[in-house]
Amino acid sequence: MADLLSSFSGWLWGNLLYLLLGGGAFFMIFSRFYPFRYLGHGLALLLGRHQEKDAPGEVSHFRALCSALSGTVGMGNVAGVALAVTQGGPGAIFWMWLCALLGMATKFYTCSLAVMYRGKDGDGVEQGGPMYFIREGLGEKWKPLGLFFAACGMFGCLPLLQSNQLTQIVRSMFFEPQGWFMSSDTMVQTGNALFGLLLATLVGLVVVGGIRRIGSVAARLVPLMIILYTGASLFILLLYAERILPAFAVILSDAFTGRAVAGGALGMVIVTGVRRAAFSNEAGMGTEAMAHGAAKTSEPIREGLVAMWGPVIDTLLMCTLTGLVLLVTDSWQSAEKDGVLLTTSAFESALPGTGPYLLLVAVLFLSFSSMIGFSYYVVKCGCFLFGPKARLPVLGFYLSTIVISALVKMDLVINFLDIAFGLMAIPTILSSILLAPHVNQATRIYFKKLTKN
Repeated sequence: MADLLSSFSGWLWGNLLYLLLGGGAFFMIFSRFYPFRYLGHGLALLLGRHQEKDAPGEVSHFRALCSALSGTVGMGNVAGVALAVTQGGPGAIFWMWLCALLGMATKFYTCSLAVMYRGKDGDGVEQGGPMYFIREGLGEKWKPLGLFFAACGMFGCLPLLQSNQLTQIVRSMFFEPQGWFMSSDTMVQTGNALFGLLLATLVGLVVVGGIRRIGSVAARLVPLMIILYTGASLFILLLYAERILPAFAVILSDAFTGRAVAGGALGMVIVTGVRRAAFSNEAGMGTEAMAHGAAKTSEPIREGLVAMWGPVIDTLLMCTLTGLVLLVTDSWQSAEKDGVLLTTSAFESALPGTGPYLLLVAVLFLSFSSMIGFSYYVVKCGCFLFGPKARLPVLGFYLSTIVISALVKMDLVINFLDIAFGLMAIPTILSSILLAPHVNQATRIYFKKLTKN
């Protein structure tokens, strides 16, 4: 099973590479780079300026972005980057940067569409996301494409990596040194299951309140975890300041040679960078559109501009910091560890004694915020498929997977998620391309009004 999942995942992402990069390039060129010229306006919107009274939606621009970032800023930034560097070499980070820039254009379109074509669920509540803008924008005959997205989203947005990696770091730093749950394999699994159950309980206490409670918690949690992780990473980089420029040189040279990968496989470098970038910032996957579709605004273009800041924060800032920490400490060359344990060893190398605990606190925030953010996506997809009454059963299914993923091997988790998550991009990108002219028309009108004011 593991080999089959790995083979299919490799084949799928080898082809999705063209869809994600090509789609992002299309959106960037088709927009004539207009959204990039108004990034400052997007930041002003994010900071609470130009607020709309009595606008439709459930949460503010800031909380919508925090809800989206609570899902994207997580293990993809810590474990995902470590996987990218070990599997694809330092050059994979360059391709993550490229994907982030293209992803900004993709997010502008998908998140504008999420507000432009909101649809009503079975309770008559307005909702946004690819399944809704497919149905509302393209018509009922395209609804099967929306159903396909929702079915993939129910599995692709499960918190498997977060639970799995958080369990690993807690076991490594607390259970093993204390000798807890170590007498047999059964006891090891028991310890993992109990920790997974604790996580599921804490997540359940937040997510049962829906997007408003998720947005409220995320608005407090996300800025704090970004400051904490960024601060710790920058401190390490200051300690190794003389190695920063050589690290960038390695990234740039390896991006086009693949020398750091066995056999010099340049294709592996590119595919790995694209795959991990997509898992990190989710541009083109459609998840971000579900979060931004709940924003309180009657101006779709505003939410598209706000959404563009997601890849900047998530990939260009957070992922770059992780990659540089791995490179300047030389931890990336370790063949014994991967994922979050590799990043932990980098923090231990730079800050003996305190480093791993700083990372642990950051990982706790990152993982927890991701788990509450992903719950909104899974429940939203489930309710689209089965109706509003499915909310609690789907939520129960979601929480149960937190426990299950604490028990399985990371390879299985990564390949399963990569497949389900990757399939979400197909309906999202295709429908966004078909509806892109509508976004361009709304963009011209909005920017024209903006320049007049």
